[in-house]
Amino acid sequence: MWRSWGWLLLIPVLAWAGTEKHVDHRHWPDTYDRLFRKYTKHYFGPHVDWRWFKAQGIAESGLNPRARSLAGAVGIMQILPSTYREIRRKNPLIQDISEPRWNIAAAIFYDRQLYRKWKRKLDLNTGDRLKFTFASYNAGYGRILKSYSRARRKRDKIRRWEHVAPFAPPETRAYVARIQRLMDLAP
Repeated sequence: MWRSWGWLLLIPVLAWAGTEKHVDHRHWPDTYDRLFRKYTKHYFGPHVDWRWFKAQGIAESGLNPRARSLAGAVGIMQILPSTYREIRRKNPLIQDISEPRWNIAAAIFYDRQLYRKWKRKLDLNTGDRLKFTFASYNAGYGRILKSYSRARRKRDKIRRWEHVAPFAPPETRAYVARIQRLMDLAP
C-alpha cells in the first residue's frame, strides 16, 4: 500500500518539473538574497554559491516566511523547533526562529554542521557534498547515513549523490533533485 501512496507524494513534484524557474528568475523574490549571501559567506566562506541555500529555501517553503508544516516546521527554511533548540545550544547568538533573518541563519548554520559530517565521511566535490547535506537536512543525517551504507554494499566507492539516491526516501530524492533543478535551469 505504501508504494502506491508514495507515488501520490511525487505527483506534485513531477508537476513542478515543467514549470520550475531558475533560482535567479524574477519569479522568486530577491527580498532575502542579502541574508542568504551573508550567512553563506559567514558559515561556508566565499567559495560556496549562496544560491544553493536560496534554492533550498524555495524547495522548503517557496521563500514564505510564514510557512508552517503539519509537523511544526517554521519559516522560510522549515526548521523544526527541536532542531532549532539543538542549533541554539551550539550557537546561542541565533535568535527568534520565526524571523526570516534568524531562520535563514539557523538553517545555513545547521547545513554547515551536516556538510562537515559528510566532509569527514566522503571525499567528494562541493556540489555532491551539498547534495548529501540537503538530503540530510530533509530526511535526517542518520537516515541518509543508512542509505549510504546500503549503497556501499552495492558499490565499493561512493563518489556522487546519485550513487546513494536510489536508497534514500523518495521525498528526499525529489527534494534534492528540485534544488539541483533550481540551480541548473537557465535564468
